[in-house]
Amino acid sequence: MRRSILGPSLAVATLALALTGCGGTKSDTGSGSVSPSSSPTPGKSRSACTAKETLAATDTNGTFCLTTGNTVRILLDGTATRPWTPVKTAGSGLEATNSGILIRPGDASNAFKAVSAGTVKLTSSRPLCATAPHKISCKGIQEWSVTVVVTTA
Repeated sequence: MRRSILGPSLAVATLALALTGCGGTKSDTGSGSVSPSSSPTPGKSRSACTAKETLAATDTNGTFCLTTGNTVRILLDGTATRPWTPVKTAGSGLEATNSGILIRPGDASNAFKAVSAGTVKLTSSRPLCATAPHKISCKGIQEWSVTVVVTTA
């Protein structure tokens, strides 16, 4: 006699769907923190994003706060075969300044001073795989992007 596993499998699948919150609502705990991948909404307090002086590749998709007069540094460690593109800005509130750091080939290093209230998106990218003549390579791109919200002091 063969045992049927359809009944238990169906129950497990139903339970998994129920636990993922399909169609459910999310409650606000009021902690004032926001996950790095979400962006601030108008009217939220300054505590809705993180203040940080130096941003790295691990900070991708994050939202960070900066008050006017302060500086944020971008340090993306790359290699000669997997170089970061120069950091691009879109928005207002930051002005490029001297990063004061000597960089190796493939790195992207920038510094921006907060000059006025605004929101700026910073972006860069690099190849996922090293490229070399006559070698197999991939066409994948690693993208880096952060949002900096500048507020007045």
